[in-house]
Amino acid sequence: MMEAGAIVIGGGHNGLICAAYLAQAGLSTVVLEARSTVGGCASTVDALDGARVNICNCDHVVFRSTPILDELDLGAHGLRYLDIDPAVIHVPLDGSPAWPLFHDVDRTLEALRLTHPTEVDGYRRYVDAARPVAELLLELANVVPTATTVARRLLARRARGTTTLLRWSRMSVADVLAQFFTHEAVKSPAIVTGPAVWGASPHTPGTGLGALSYAMKHVGRVGRPVGGSGALPDAVRAAFELAGGTVRTGARVAKILCDGDRVRGVELIDGSVIESPIVVSACDPRQTLVSWLTPVPTVASAMVARWQAQPRHDGYESKIDAVISELPFYRQVDSKVMARVGADPMAATTIVAPTVADIHAAHQLMAEGRVASRPMMFTNVASVLDPTLLVPGADGGHVFSLEVLFTPYELAGGWATSREPERWLSAFGDLVQRGWVDSVRRFRAMTPDRYESEFNMPRGHATSYGGGPLAALRGKPSELTRYTTAVKGLYLTGAATYPGAGVWGASGRNCANVILNG
Repeated sequence: MMEAGAIVIGGGHNGLICAAYLAQAGLSTVVLEARSTVGGCASTVDALDGARVNICNCDHVVFRSTPILDELDLGAHGLRYLDIDPAVIHVPLDGSPAWPLFHDVDRTLEALRLTHPTEVDGYRRYVDAARPVAELLLELANVVPTATTVARRLLARRARGTTTLLRWSRMSVADVLAQFFTHEAVKSPAIVTGPAVWGASPHTPGTGLGALSYAMKHVGRVGRPVGGSGALPDAVRAAFELAGGTVRTGARVAKILCDGDRVRGVELIDGSVIESPIVVSACDPRQTLVSWLTPVPTVASAMVARWQAQPRHDGYESKIDAVISELPFYRQVDSKVMARVGADPMAATTIVAPTVADIHAAHQLMAEGRVASRPMMFTNVASVLDPTLLVPGADGGHVFSLEVLFTPYELAGGWATSREPERWLSAFGDLVQRGWVDSVRRFRAMTPDRYESEFNMPRGHATSYGGGPLAALRGKPSELTRYTTAVKGLYLTGAATYPGAGVWGASGRNCANVILNG
C-alpha cells in the first residue's frame, strides 16, 4: 500500500495543472492516468505512419488569458506559442465571400468593408456591447466564483458588462446576433464556434453568451504551441515532476475509498491501494460519484442520487486527420482582399459555416442519427506555420485536420462501416480547388465511438460545464462550481466544472486554490 499527500485522477491538462500547483505547494502528489500517455484531448499523438496530430483543435485562446503559463514557468519546460493573426477565417456555405477576423477590431472592420460592407456598423455595435462581457468572463474564470470574489471583480470594473451579461444569458444566440447582423455569413460563424460546439441549437434559450465567440478573439490572442497542442500538457507534466510529483500511466481506477464521511484513497483495478486525505477527480463527474465512490457516505447519498438520476449525453463531434501533398485553397477566398488586409489564408483555422436555419436543421438531424449533407467544419493545416509538424519522406507532406459537427454517437447504420468520413472529405473538396481530395495520402477519422473507447468518454461525450456564470455564482451544484463535494477531501476539476471546456486550465488552477486555501 502506498501513501500520498494528494491523488489526482486523470492526466488531462486540468488534472495536471491542479496537480502541479499542489506539488509546488509541498504536497506529495500522484497523478493517475488510465491511458499510456497524459494530455487527454489536449494531447498531440503519433498517427498515420509518421504524422503528429492533435486530438482536438490546436488553437489555444482562453488558456493564454490565465496566469498559469507564468505561475508554473511553463516556458522553462519548452512551451512556446506561435501567434495566429488573423485569428480565424470564415467561409460561409451560402457562397458569399470569405472574411477574416483579426485580433485588432479595426483590421476586422476593414476586411468586412471589402467583403460584407453592410455589416460593418453592426459589427462595431457588437464589439462595443460584447467586449466588456468577454473581458468580465475571462476575469471571473480565474477565480472561484463565490459572491465575494465576483463582487470584488465587478466593483473593480464598475460593473461594466454586467447588464449585457445578464440579458444575453437568458436569450438564444440567434436572437442576440440578430440584434447586430443581417447577413448569414456574419451571424453563422459565431454560432459554429459558440453553441454548436456545446452541441446546442442556435435557437436554444440560454445560449446567448455563445455570441461572445468573436469578442473573445478581440480580448484574447489565438496561439498554437510549437510541436502541437500536446506541448502544453507535456510542459505541465515536466513542471509537476520537477516539483516532486509522480505520474502513473496505465493506472485505471476501480474505486474511490471512503472512511466515514471523508475520502481515504483510491483502489486501482489491479487491487493496489493508494491512501490519501485528498483525492481530486479530473474525470467525468457521474462516473466519479456514481461508479467509483464506495462505500457511499451517508452525507453523500443525496449528491450521488442526484447524479445517478441525471441523463447521459451523447458525443456529437468528429475529427479527420490527414497527410496531404497539396495545400487547399478556398474558392471563396479572394486573394486580392486577403493581400490588402494582410491575411494569410493558410495560417488560421477556417470555419465553414452553414446558415442559421441549416445549423438548427443539422441539430434536429443528429437526433435521428444522421449528419447534415453540408455540415459545419473547422479546418486547419497546422504544419504551415509549424514546420516541426511536417511529415518527412517521399510519402509525407502537411498535416491537415477537419473537425465536423454534428455527428451523432448513435449514427444510423453504425460507425464501423460508415462512409461518412469520406463524404466529409468530398464535401470539403467541393470548397477548394478541383482535384484536391486526390492529394490526401492517408487519413484517420476520430468519431464519437472512438472517443469513447480510446479516451474514456462515456458515449463519446466530452463533459462540459454548461451552467453559465449565473449558475456558477449561485454555487449550484457545489461540486461543479466550488470544486468541493459532500465527501470531505474529495474534489472535482476538469471541463465538467466551472468555467468549462476548451484548453483553458482555469478549473485545475481554481480547484488547487480551493484545496490549498481550505
